[in-house]
Amino acid sequence: MFIKRSTIKAFKEHGTKNIYNFFHMYIYARWPDKYLKIARFLLPKIKKERRQKIADTYHAKVLTPELAKKIIKVNKPIPLKDLEQIIPYPVARKIVLENPLDIVVLECPCRASAPNPCSPSMVCMIVGKPFTDFVLEHHPGKSKRITQDEALALLEEVHKQGCIHSAYFKEACLNRFYVICNCCKCCCLGLEAMVKHGIPMLSPSGFCAEINKDKCVNCGLCTKKCPFNAVSSFYEVIENKCMGCGVCVAICKANAISLRKDPAKGIPLDIDAL
Repeated sequence: MFIKRSTIKAFKEHGTKNIYNFFHMYIYARWPDKYLKIARFLLPKIKKERRQKIADTYHAKVLTPELAKKIIKVNKPIPLKDLEQIIPYPVARKIVLENPLDIVVLECPCRASAPNPCSPSMVCMIVGKPFTDFVLEHHPGKSKRITQDEALALLEEVHKQGCIHSAYFKEACLNRFYVICNCCKCCCLGLEAMVKHGIPMLSPSGFCAEINKDKCVNCGLCTKKCPFNAVSSFYEVIENKCMGCGVCVAICKANAISLRKDPAKGIPLDIDAL
């Protein structure tokens, strides 16, 4: 395995000192679909006592579409530290957007590693250096730089399809936010880890859905499409399961569902407010 000196230098400049974390990051980012295929195989075998430890090193904050768009629209450097109140994991310490307009869209490794992947596949948004440069260099056929407007249009498109937006943090990726994932319930390994295997990888957005029974037409779309199985067959929100992703809001043709802030769901990852 040959690693370019420029790659090592770039990650050193951004704070990588732990050699194990560097090689972990390199394997994860260089061969993400293979990495996730192995992870998908190992997930059912993970012991209960290990599940929280995994979530402490690799996890995400669910975003509403509006919060995801705010991150993409940032036009100045944003160094935010000590985010444990917002995302209750040890790794969630900082967001660093040195160049917020530096966005690269990458073929989703979860979809690439899934047996019957959904489309489109180019839905993972890598945000900020050195990750954007790494992805373009190592995945030239599976990634491309996009503009702010293109990123916003993609967020809108995938949300209408029922995807959720998540800001991911990983210990091996400089202990910081590095990607906005646009996840579907059928392919996403993070959702599978949480819903099927009880690994608490996702933190709520800070919002909870509520259904206006006067407007509800009992079509069943919200029950079918919710990634977290948080809407009952009686079209009631199961609050302890709701992550406030807004998928139900987007697919409700009767406009009967809205999101409300819920202190029990933590603090929203709202760049403007923070």
